[in-house]
Amino acid sequence: MDVGSADAFDRMGTLGVEEEFFVVDDTGRPTAGITELVYDHPPTGVLADRLDHELFQFVIETQTPLLEDVSAVSESVQAVRDALVEHAADHGYRIAAAGLHPTAKWRERNHAQKPRYQSQLDRIQYPQHRNTTAGLHVHVGVDDPDAATWIANELRWYLPPLLALSANSPYWNGFDTGLASARAKIFEALPNTGMPTRFEDFEAYHQLEKRMVETGSIKDRGELWYDVRPHTGHGTVEVRTPDAQADPSLTVAIVEYIHALVMDFAARYADGESNTKVRREILDANKWHAMRYGRDAEFIVPGSTETVTLSEFVDRETNRLGVDGLNTLLARENGAKKQRRLHADEGTDTFLESLCLDKSP
Repeated sequence: MDVGSADAFDRMGTLGVEEEFFVVDDTGRPTAGITELVYDHPPTGVLADRLDHELFQFVIETQTPLLEDVSAVSESVQAVRDALVEHAADHGYRIAAAGLHPTAKWRERNHAQKPRYQSQLDRIQYPQHRNTTAGLHVHVGVDDPDAATWIANELRWYLPPLLALSANSPYWNGFDTGLASARAKIFEALPNTGMPTRFEDFEAYHQLEKRMVETGSIKDRGELWYDVRPHTGHGTVEVRTPDAQADPSLTVAIVEYIHALVMDFAARYADGESNTKVRREILDANKWHAMRYGRDAEFIVPGSTETVTLSEFVDRETNRLGVDGLNTLLARENGAKKQRRLHADEGTDTFLESLCLDKSP
């Protein structure tokens, strides 16, 4: 039975970053490339055993090595991206990043033949058939399973503002959805996604994981695709909320903030702090605000009728945690707004080019 263990939670503060990208042609339009890039010509160096693909033949995923300290994030993320861009170029491809590729029409794109994905397509049907999403997943090591579960519970309220800051997917299937992050809404159509409920402790989460596998509701623990989860294989708290980013500095800013947040909550758990009580419906409402309005979203504060703006959230978190990454995100033009501006002012070719990655100088 493919479930994890409490024993996996044995390291504190380590990091791993998973980024999903799109394989594109010279014009920035999606093209099937995983066979050549992953199977026929597996990469060496920093990408060796750290390059995989997702559901569609134009979606590819990288993983950084295990990072011992947050100070290593920027260099590692850039090194992995550079290696991917070079590997793709060697075989006639380019790489693009956003929560959704604007021109990818799911009916026209081929799915990967990997048995795991074929099984998901057969079981889930339409929601998975159209799932052309690309996200950013951040793992932070926690050395106690109950602490990891408590931290995951607490992180839930902070995820909608993080989604609003990262929102980078207004276009899907060739049209403007009117959302800032259509990726988040499309992904939520899958089972076992979105905001998880509060878990009393690690055993409660682990029992759910086991029951879901035992009953055939999922094939393996990786199919619990919640926005945040204790990862029982890696021994981490995994945050799966943000849209993918073309600019590596924005990815780094997101990772640094998540790391600081997890470490802060780990200290508060050690001090015996109680869980914040917040209804799932409030969390879902906040996430909807983020998906729909992006930078203009306001978020309901737990235990009150007050709301907080995104800029107020950033000011508070920056001062509280002493990290500046959120200011970096807020100061930059929002990805969704930038996509719409370029599409309207510069045309499709320039718009798509803006999503493509270049190797660092």
